[in-house]
Amino acid sequence: MTGKVPILKAIQKVPGGLMVVFLLLGAIVNTFAPESLMIGSFTTALFKNGALPLIAVLLFCSGAQITIKTAGVALWKGIVLNTVKVVLGISIGLVVGKLLGPEGSLFGLTPLALIAAMANSNGGLYTALAQKYGDESDIGAVAIISTNDGPFFTMVAMGMTGLANIPIIAMVAVIVPIIIGMILGNLDEDMRNFLAPGVMLSIPFFSFPLGAGLNLMDIARAGGPGIALGLLTLFVTGIGGYFAYKFLIPAKEKRSDAVGAGIGTTAGNAAGTPAAIAAVDPTWAPYAAAATVQVGASIVITAILCPLLVDFLYRLNNKKKSV
Repeated sequence: MTGKVPILKAIQKVPGGLMVVFLLLGAIVNTFAPESLMIGSFTTALFKNGALPLIAVLLFCSGAQITIKTAGVALWKGIVLNTVKVVLGISIGLVVGKLLGPEGSLFGLTPLALIAAMANSNGGLYTALAQKYGDESDIGAVAIISTNDGPFFTMVAMGMTGLANIPIIAMVAVIVPIIIGMILGNLDEDMRNFLAPGVMLSIPFFSFPLGAGLNLMDIARAGGPGIALGLLTLFVTGIGGYFAYKFLIPAKEKRSDAVGAGIGTTAGNAAGTPAAIAAVDPTWAPYAAAATVQVGASIVITAILCPLLVDFLYRLNNKKKSV
């Protein structure tokens, strides 16, 4: 008799499992056997250095799902939640940066760490939560919410406010895959359908090398600041998303306001944002290493706690309705 090990089902039982499980696996391997990822050829290309091109694939495939003709509830939900996430996340970092300078900190967190973690949400985890607590329009909103993944909005905020010297072409390069994907998806529905599986399929493949850029010992050393960053991201942007959803989305168009709190996470690829900023503006290089560790801690903390927050708000809302 042939045995069957339900690996995928077990991973999917973990909230945001396709992201979190592979991220942690990559971090574990990099912590205890880093040399195994550096043997070269396809192994190193995929499991150690493959994050950026695979994230580009995700952005390309996600862009193909955004239809120009769609201007309904899903689009509005995406705009509301994405705006709240980006504005709240960027504002705190900018205030700290303007008042205290680049070397200044809030709870040991530099502006680079604050913006990188708080302005980027985990689209995969949001989708999983929307499937459980929301409706089809909530799931569709991820096409807009996913635009905050990566360093784009961080670059825009830091560049426009003078906190960093970001070349325009560097920002353009981030959104090109999304734009090309959107053009193809709107020109050909078959192409859109063909690219749709790439959104979820690419998640574990870029999550592992992202994790392979982290060291669990470093995350442990992030200590208080790393925990503080995760909690700030969870409660400031999560609760902010909840109330924005509650007051700006019509009651007839939603299942539960709790879905809005699903943006209270840090995207897995946000771990690469401090390095991306430092690469285009070397003045931030001294802060990139510490920020990366702190953002890595926020990724794990929010991935664990955000589903609990959404579930709590969902149950609270249902209790109020029943009274």
